Order: sequence, then structure tokens, then C-alpha cells
Amino acid sequence: MSTETGNRPETAEIPKAVSGPSSYLDERIGAGNFIRRNMRKVFPDHWSFLLGEIALYSFIILLLTGTFLTLWFKPSMGHVIYDGPYAPLRGVMMSEAYASSLHISFEVRGGLLIRQIHHWAALLFVAGMMAHMLRVFFTGAYRKPRELNWIIGVLLLTLALAEGLTGYSLPDDLLSGAGLRITQGVAISLPLVGTYVSFFLFGGEYPGEDVISRFYTLHVLLIPGILVALVTAHMVLMWVQKHSQQPGKGRTNMNVVGGPFFPSFALKAGSYFLFTFAILAGLGTFAQINPIWLFGPYTPADISAGSQPDFYMGFLEGSLRIMPAWEINVLGYTLPMSVIIPALLPLGLVMTGLALYPFIEQWVTGDRSEHHVVDRPRNNPHRTSIGMSAITFYGLLWLLGANDELAANFHISLFAITRFGQIAIIVGPILAYIITYRMCLGLQRKDAEVIGHGVESGVIKRLPHGEFIEVHVPPAEDIEAHMRGKTPIPALPDGSDEKGIPPKGMRGPLGRLRGRMSRTYGGEKIPMDQPHGDDHGAHEEIGEHEEHAAVGATGEGRSLDR
Repeated sequence: MSTETGNRPETAEIPKAVSGPSSYLDERIGAGNFIRRNMRKVFPDHWSFLLGEIALYSFIILLLTGTFLTLWFKPSMGHVIYDGPYAPLRGVMMSEAYASSLHISFEVRGGLLIRQIHHWAALLFVAGMMAHMLRVFFTGAYRKPRELNWIIGVLLLTLALAEGLTGYSLPDDLLSGAGLRITQGVAISLPLVGTYVSFFLFGGEYPGEDVISRFYTLHVLLIPGILVALVTAHMVLMWVQKHSQQPGKGRTNMNVVGGPFFPSFALKAGSYFLFTFAILAGLGTFAQINPIWLFGPYTPADISAGSQPDFYMGFLEGSLRIMPAWEINVLGYTLPMSVIIPALLPLGLVMTGLALYPFIEQWVTGDRSEHHVVDRPRNNPHRTSIGMSAITFYGLLWLLGANDELAANFHISLFAITRFGQIAIIVGPILAYIITYRMCLGLQRKDAEVIGHGVESGVIKRLPHGEFIEVHVPPAEDIEAHMRGKTPIPALPDGSDEKGIPPKGMRGPLGRLRGRMSRTYGGEKIPMDQPHGDDHGAHEEIGEHEEHAAVGATGEGRSLDR
């Protein structure tokens, strides 16, 4: 374990594996000091930091497997008659894209394995980014100076959804074609520009002849290029700004406690990449996904029962299914609100909220300081409650995207499930907020109790008057330091003068609203030295537990093994 203060790590002897290449490069291009310094850069050691690496390694595997697939895939909607080894489809008319996908699956050596690894890696890429962003959000790691990196993360997630949609549609099978039909319906419903967007994507009336080739260009060239650029920028900023760290012993905003990049972090990262690849290879080998030969080629007149998109698009499917029929006719134009609202509102609400949250929080709290030590989620109950409300909102929409499957398998009325979803999508996030807030306060009280009373020791003592108590001892040093890393949430000062007049920025309706939001959001909810107080830290009465802890500390009475 080493500590880095600023940009100068406290190290002993530099390993030969670092000094040798550094000297070689320094003698030729003068980069030795730069490499030597960065090879010893300190990274904190905590399991939650690996969530982002899952997404990074999945992206690398996506690029490698995708390159392999492009060698045989034909992005064309030209019609051919299938005469390959899969007998049930022999003699069936299909597009060249679907025929080449079957060729990769059945005739290219290792093709089906690579295709399935590619699909599983895409799912893990999006899931890893979601988990990483949740970790960053709940711990407040997006705060100054990392707001720009947070915005890059939101863009990465948005582009990953678009990349998944375009890649999902390329095989031109019946299942992906159903999703493409929904995409066309959403595009054409856009006010004013809908027809132009639809004709641009499909090259004319749906389904057209150009959508596969255009999606192929987006999927293989444009979006991956932007993703690579954003991932690079994300990593560079993370490297320059220092990595955030969990609260604990010896950890402050002025240092980083952990292991050096080489060899400690590099060995862990390499091992974790191999582990991620092994998991994806195992899934690609033993867990079948997207068996396009069972679905058949896409035709606009057909659709399969129980069609479900990949999980990351499920919430948009759910919003479409629970939205009541509603359209508005204005000046000869029809606005299908039953398509526009569910297609644009949930995604826009989530992504816009994610992008603006660091700046809204900064405006509410007035906090302009840098933060390199993250929060425990319980220590910022309002932020954690907002996050859980968003997760509930997303989760309900995702679940309702399979309302037909739920109705069929659980023998429940489809109408009843849809009506439940329309109510739950409003009530659910509110309940999630209230429950999460109370849980955070309860966990803060538990921490305060551990700090104030100690932890159970397993030793029973008898007091002079005959009462038996359990002796409490102070918590372990590292646990106590982790708990005491809690800091009060910043809040705007009242700032009123002796006449009670607020400053200029706090006047008016917006200023008063900001002041009320700051008082509610910020401040200390449960002080550490008042374990049984109310939500705002009211004074305590000393009870029996304090007496028991004191008796245990002085060693009075007779001890009995429990």
C-alpha cells in the first residue's frame, strides 16, 4: 500500500521492469521521466471501481469480435434463395444480410461462437456502464472536478443504446425486424421531420432497400469511432484528475491511498480482462442467445408472439405498451402522443436528468469545492432516494415491456397488468423515495450507535446489583475510520442581515425556492455523536447502553463466557 500526494508518489525502489523501458525510451525520445512517473501512479483498491472496467473490457472484446464478423457479413437487402446447410430454411427467399448471418453461424469455423460472444459482450457492455454510473451517482463521484467526465459517461451510455439498436437490426431476422418496425413507427411520428427521418433511414417507404447498409455504416464506423474517442477522453481525464477513493483511515482529498499502476494495478487489470473474457466465452459456448435460424427471415407481414428486445431497450418497449391511446389533430397535422411520449419522454427524462444532476446539486448546495473522497450512499439520503426512484421508474417500465409474457405465464389479465403499470409508474418512484430515505436515516443511526456504543464483544458481565449486561468494545480502527469519513452535506448559508433581508441572489421566488431546497437537501441529518436523535440531530438522553459500555470499559463486575 502506498500513498500519492498530488503528483509525487512516495515510493521506494523502482522495479527494473519499469526503469529498463523508461531508460530505453528516455535515451531516444526523452520520455523516460514521464513513463517512470506514470507507471508509479497510485490507484485505490476497492471492488466497486472494477465495475467500470467490466464495461471497458467488454468494449474491447466487442471491437475484436465485431472485426471478425465483418469479414463475412454482407450488409445488403438484396434477395437470394437460401441453399445452405440449415435444412428448414433451404429454398426460402431472404435478404443477403440474413443469409450471411446464417453462413457465419453454420459454415464459418467458430462463427457461431464469435457471434454469441459478441452479443453477450454487448449486453455486458451496457450493463457494466449502468452499474458503473450507479456507483458514481450514489457515491457522489461526479462532483467537482469530475463533472465533464460524468457528461462523457452519459454520452457513452446514450451511444451504447444506439449502437445496440443498430447492431441488433443487422441480421434482418423476424425478431430484429419487429424492433425495426417499432423504430420506424417512432421516427415517422416525430412532428414535422418524422417523414424525412423515416425516408432517410429506409431509403423510401418502409421497409425499403437501404436500412441494413445504413445501419451497418453507423454500427461499424460512425458510432464505434465516437465511442473510442469518448472512452479515450474518459480515461485520460480519470488519469489526470486522480481516482476518487472510499473514505477510510489516512484517506483525504489531498492524497490517494492504494497500489501503483505497475505492477499492482496492471496485473489486476490484466487478470480481470482475462476473467471477463472467460465469462463471455463461457456464455457464448453454453448459453444460446439470439438463435436467428429459429425466427426466420423478416417480412413486414409477419411477427412472432412474445417478441422481446434486449434488456437495455426493454424500458422503451414498456412505455409504449402502457401508454393510453392519445392523438392530437392540429392544423391538419396528427400528433400521435401515444407514440411520441413513451418513445421520447422516459429516455429524455433519464438521460437529461443524469447530465444535469451534478450542476443542479451544485446550484442547490452552493458547493464549489473539490471532492476526491466519495460518500457512502446512506450519508446523502436525498441523492440516494432520487437514484432509487429513477431505478424504480426504469425497472417498472422494463418489467412492463413483457406484459404479454407475464399475462400468459401467470394467467393474469393483460388489461389488469397494463392498468397496474399505469398506476405503478407514478406511485412506485414516490414510494421508493420515501422508503429509501427512511432506510438511509436508519443506517446513519446504526453507524452513530456503533461509534457511540461500540460493538458486541460476546462477553457477558454481571453488575454489582445482579444485572447481566453484554460488554461493548470500540469498533475496529478501519471500520471506525470508514464511518467517520461522513461529512455534512453542504448547504447555502441563511445570509440574512440584521434586518432579516436575504442577499440579492436569494430574493424572489427562485431564490426562496433555492433556499428551501438547500435546507432540505443539505445539512447533517444524524450527527455521529447523537445516535438516537431525531432526523435533525436533537439532543439525547443517556440510557442504559451508555452505562453498559462504561462498565465494560472499566472492567468492573464478574465476566462470564456466553
